[in-house]
Amino acid sequence: MTKWKKSGQEDKVIKYTDTTGILMSSVKTIVNAVTYVLIAFISISLIVSSIMIGIITYISVYERTKEIGILRAIGASKRNISSIFNAETFIIGLLSGLFGIGITYALIPPINSLLHHFTGNIPLNVTLYFGNAAVLIVLSIILTLIGGLIPARAASKKDPVIALRTE
Repeated sequence: MTKWKKSGQEDKVIKYTDTTGILMSSVKTIVNAVTYVLIAFISISLIVSSIMIGIITYISVYERTKEIGILRAIGASKRNISSIFNAETFIIGLLSGLFGIGITYALIPPINSLLHHFTGNIPLNVTLYFGNAAVLIVLSIILTLIGGLIPARAASKKDPVIALRTE
């Protein structure tokens, strides 16, 4: 290019602009930004849901203080009490995960029909593979167990005599 400029023949230089590449780069940047925003919202919702599970489990511990006192009085260890509440949070996580996956599988056919109706011949389908569904269920269980650890520990540390006196 410098050879043509020096000789005064700049009109023979071919310049091109990759418009498609520029557009695709812009689209990729926008998609990445939207992805990061969605990840932030999902992270916040997971934290909030874990806190809510902890609050619900703590309320369960508070309302069942007398039951905890009776169990401790008849010989249940702190580990047994903690296991009761951990089992409850495990069941909550399992059922909520199964419920969410069930709703998702129920909504896939109508969503696919809407996509096909509005996009025409574009082969676009919503799918949820069983392996991914299993990972989501395990994630649900783990998050509920994490949310229930502190209330379960609080339940296991209750003094049986004080717990029996509460109403």
